[in-house]
Amino acid sequence: MSIFQSLIRLPAVLLLTLLLAPVLAGAREAPPAAAHVDADGPYVFRTRAGLRAEWICNDKVIRHTLPARAASSVITPECGYPHPLTVLPPASATTAQLPATARIVALSDIHGQYGLLVRLLRAHHVIDAHDRWSLGNATLVIAGDVFDRGPQVTEVFWLLYSLQQQAKAVGGAVHFVLGNHETMVLYDTLSYVHPKYIRSAELLGRPYPELYGPDSTLGQWLRTRPVLLRIGDTLFLHGGIAPENLDLVRRLATTNATYRASLGRPRDEVKNGRRTARLYDGKNSPIWYRGYFDGQLDGDQVEALLKRLKLARIVVGHTSMPHISSFHDGRIIAIDSSIKNGENGELLFIEDGKLSRGLLDGSRVPLAEGQPRNN
Repeated sequence: MSIFQSLIRLPAVLLLTLLLAPVLAGAREAPPAAAHVDADGPYVFRTRAGLRAEWICNDKVIRHTLPARAASSVITPECGYPHPLTVLPPASATTAQLPATARIVALSDIHGQYGLLVRLLRAHHVIDAHDRWSLGNATLVIAGDVFDRGPQVTEVFWLLYSLQQQAKAVGGAVHFVLGNHETMVLYDTLSYVHPKYIRSAELLGRPYPELYGPDSTLGQWLRTRPVLLRIGDTLFLHGGIAPENLDLVRRLATTNATYRASLGRPRDEVKNGRRTARLYDGKNSPIWYRGYFDGQLDGDQVEALLKRLKLARIVVGHTSMPHISSFHDGRIIAIDSSIKNGENGELLFIEDGKLSRGLLDGSRVPLAEGQPRNN
């Protein structure tokens, strides 16, 4: 009897399961581990005794323990992130609806491209030559997707974590808004993870999502980040707001709290849960929506949406562009400038309501005119 004849004799449900199994597995499967990790870390975990910092240096694990402290602890580098870290006790989430500020710089979709990020921030004096905050009382916003694809995710997170402290000390601010890749990694969908990190997780003896679990410093920090951030009349988020989801913006604090509470819960649970399904919907949720760019909405519909929310503009990442671009008469600003490719990147500047983009060479030019995209 042929394989085909055997298959058609199977019950329909079993046959469908067998046929779909490779597809479903491929959608959730992590890549093979890298053969060697040159440098990664630190991963910092809070224990009953204090802090435990772990690195992988030349494919070997290094561990340090620090006593528990009520205030901050300083961790000096072994490899990976190159600067000393001031690790703070866990903090509560802060408000994500803030008054207007005179100067905002924004970018998104860094995807582990630490070297390119540093070059871009240095070129525009957001950080100095030692990678410390140098933008005074201005605000930096990252609209999601540090995880996945690139080889220096850990370094990017620690840079943002440190800049947030340094900016706050001089009256500035750094905001990190969660993207779909943050939620994906935390609910254990690892198909875009760089092979380096699969190897790191093996060496450290934890599944990759648990390196950002509730007992880790970066995991605790991620669990305080918003998905929706409103500064004055500008809304920042990763994907976008579909017309049927305006209430998620009107109830911004509740929406962010629901996202925070769901981080790290199983994928099927959050995608099918009564309170969380539309927060994770792969087409229309705030972390996935692309309707401003693929023809779902025209200019009049976008204008009506913003009027109902009393916004001047919505700034989003997620949909890759060759340049930071203006859509729908400046009402939608797309800031995913394809940094993930590791070749180029741009910054958005909003200064007293005037918009421009900063290039990798340090120059400033007008926003590009957006062209429809489907990616």
